[in-house]
Amino acid sequence: MGRAKFTFTRLKYRSGDWNTDQRMPSNILNSLIEYTTIPVNLQEKVIDLGSSELFQSPFTYLSGHKLVQFDTHEAAYFKKYVQNGGFVFVDDCNHDIDGLFAKSFEAQMNSLFGTGVLKKIPNKHDIYHSFFVFEKGPPTTSFELNGWGDDLVHDYLKAITINGRIAVLYSNKDYGCEWDYDFRNKRFLAEDNTKFAMNIIMYAMG
Repeated sequence: MGRAKFTFTRLKYRSGDWNTDQRMPSNILNSLIEYTTIPVNLQEKVIDLGSSELFQSPFTYLSGHKLVQFDTHEAAYFKKYVQNGGFVFVDDCNHDIDGLFAKSFEAQMNSLFGTGVLKKIPNKHDIYHSFFVFEKGPPTTSFELNGWGDDLVHDYLKAITINGRIAVLYSNKDYGCEWDYDFRNKRFLAEDNTKFAMNIIMYAMG
């Protein structure tokens, strides 16, 4: 039997703006083909957070700039999903720890899992060595270096860890926008900035 294909699954939620960085998924899928032997579905899949399809997706992505306020159904499914082995990569497109997305998403996680549940992960964490090696932890983005958002370089990611594994990986670094270009333009980069996405996916699927 062949290996199951990897699907880049984006979560659609009722509040806020979930449909960000639309070229990013195809770029990530191109990198998976380039660097790994994982079979991939070539099209991004979008599912409602309140849909039972969620539980068929081992890897999901959630992003936005605006308010994150799950309805009762979405909140219950999100909690059940991550407690049953699902993985969510959450990316703050504002790159701003005091922005609306960050404040509302973190409040949502505190409400679902307990105050302070999102914790900084050490830069020696397995996720930084799961495929490529990032000795200094999460790579910086051009938006951080150019003073976008809160004008800080965030030298950490946060996570909700369940049973010793990351279930929710949370970034204020705006990776989605950093990776939002046509995959054919990667050849012009001195260093392919999507490599860290390979680590996230390989960790999630491991």
